[in-house]
Amino acid sequence: MQQIQRRTFLKGAGVAAAAPLLFPSDGWAGANDRIRTAILGMGGRGRDHMNALARIDGVEVATFCDPDENQLSEAAALFQTRTGKRPKLETDLRRILEDKSIDAITIATPNHWHALAAIWGCQAGKHVYVEKPVSHEMVAGQMMVDAARKYNRVVQGGTQRRSSPGIRKAMQALHDGVVGDIYMARCIHFQERDSLGFKEFEAPPANLHWDLWLGPGPEQRFHRNLVHYNWHWFWDFGNGELGNNGVHFIDVGRWGMNKGLPSEIHVSGGRYGYKDQGQTPNTLTAVYQFPDGTQLICDIRGRYTNQEADQSQGVFFYGAKGYLVVGPNVDSIPQLFLGSSKQPDPDFAKLVASDRRINMDREHFQSFFNAIRANKRELLSDEINETYLSTAYCLLGNISYRLGRKLTYDPQKQKFAGDPHADAMLTAPYRKPYSLPAKV
Repeated sequence: MQQIQRRTFLKGAGVAAAAPLLFPSDGWAGANDRIRTAILGMGGRGRDHMNALARIDGVEVATFCDPDENQLSEAAALFQTRTGKRPKLETDLRRILEDKSIDAITIATPNHWHALAAIWGCQAGKHVYVEKPVSHEMVAGQMMVDAARKYNRVVQGGTQRRSSPGIRKAMQALHDGVVGDIYMARCIHFQERDSLGFKEFEAPPANLHWDLWLGPGPEQRFHRNLVHYNWHWFWDFGNGELGNNGVHFIDVGRWGMNKGLPSEIHVSGGRYGYKDQGQTPNTLTAVYQFPDGTQLICDIRGRYTNQEADQSQGVFFYGAKGYLVVGPNVDSIPQLFLGSSKQPDPDFAKLVASDRRINMDREHFQSFFNAIRANKRELLSDEINETYLSTAYCLLGNISYRLGRKLTYDPQKQKFAGDPHADAMLTAPYRKPYSLPAKV
C-alpha cells in the first residue's frame, strides 16, 4: 500500500486515465442518464444524505440500508412523504453491493464500517461517497485509497468545507502568501457533551440485526449506549471527538498549510467532569509537528468553556504578516487580520464573500455526481486521498493519547520510529466474515 501525500496527488491526479476504464471515457451513460444510488446507514447523517440526494437532478435514490429495521422503515416513510417514492430496503449492505443496477453508494454508517464498505464498494464497481472520518484505523484507510485507484472509482470523502466557495478562496489566498509563511494553524472545537451514564448489557432489540451492526468490529454484548449515536465515544466503533468533529477543522488546517502527514504527534487530555461508560476523551490538545518546525494544533473542549475570538469552532492560521480566521461553517466569511490590526481587512472580506447561499451537503454531493458523470476525479472537491490524510491525523492522535506519550512517525514508511507497540495500533483485527481483503 502506498500512501499518497498531498503534493504528489495534486501533480498526479490524472494518472488514473491510463488505467483501463470501467465506464465510458466520454462521461456517464447510465440508464436514462440516472445515477442509481444506495444510502448505507439511515440514522441522522444518513437522513441528511437522503434529503440532499432527493434534490439533485439525475440522481435516483434507489435503496436504503441499515441493520435496524425501525430506522429503515422510518426513513423510508419520510422519504415517501417528501418525494412520493419508496426506496427498496435492505439490512445487509452486501446485498446492495451484489445489485448491479446500483451505480453509487453513500456511506453514513458507524465509523468502524466506513473503510471496509468503501473497499467492497469499489471492488463491486460502485462509486463511493464516505463520511468522515473515512476510516477507523490507518491500514484500512490506506487500502481504501488503493482500491479507489485500482478499480478507477470516483470516491469522495465527507469533509464538506472543501465545497465552500468562500473557504476555497481563503485557502488559495493562504497558498498565495496572504499572511506570509504560515508557522502554525490552530483548530478549535468546543462543544459541551454530557455524561452517558451507564447502561446494562441486555439482549439486542428484535428490530436490530446486531451481528450486522457489529460487522468488522469485535464480538461483544449489546447495551444502549452504543446504538445509535454514542458509539462515537467507544474505541471499538468510534474515534472520539477528534474524529467526529475535529477532523473537519484539521482538514481545513492541513489544507491551508498545504501539508501531508506530520512527523511528530503528541496528544494529551482526558474524559473530565464525570464518570460514565464512555471511553474516548472529551477534552484534549493535539499537537502535530512537521520537519520544518511548523505546527498544526487541535483543541477539543467538551465541558463548560469560554469562546476564543468569539469563536467556539474554527481554524486560525498564523503567519509572518498576520493571521486568518475560518469560522465554524461553510457560510462563515473568513477574516484576515494584517499586522497588529484588530479589525478584519475589508478588501479580503469582499474577495471571499459568496454571491449565493450554500447548502453544504447538496454542494458537496453535487461535486461527487459531477465527477461521476464526467469520469474526472479532478472535479471532486474532496477526493478520498485528501480526506484520508486528514482522517489520519485523528487516528495518529488517538494512538498518542492512548499510549500517553509523544510519537515520531515516518509518512514514507507508514510506521512509527522504532516503536512496534505504536505500529501495532495502526490496524485492528477484523471479525470474520467482515474481513479486510488480503489485498485490494
